[in-house]
Amino acid sequence: MAGENLDLSSDGPETQVDSAARNRRFIGVHFACCNTYAKIYVNRTETAYQGFCPCCLRKVEIKIGPGGTDARFFTAY
Repeated sequence: MAGENLDLSSDGPETQVDSAARNRRFIGVHFACCNTYAKIYVNRTETAYQGFCPCCLRKVEIKIGPGGTDARFFTAY
């Protein structure tokens, strides 16, 4: 109805899952295959960043090694 508002925001208690997701390390990847962007996260063993193109599900893995890079954004071809 006119003049009525629906507030869908929530300031409820933070869950353990929300806290863990906020602290996970990620890098940004531009997937040239579908011209889209996604965050990919470090794996459980912390040896690489692993993820998928959100459109075609092409896999990408960026290894973590000594003397790596400070770059936070990459392009996957």
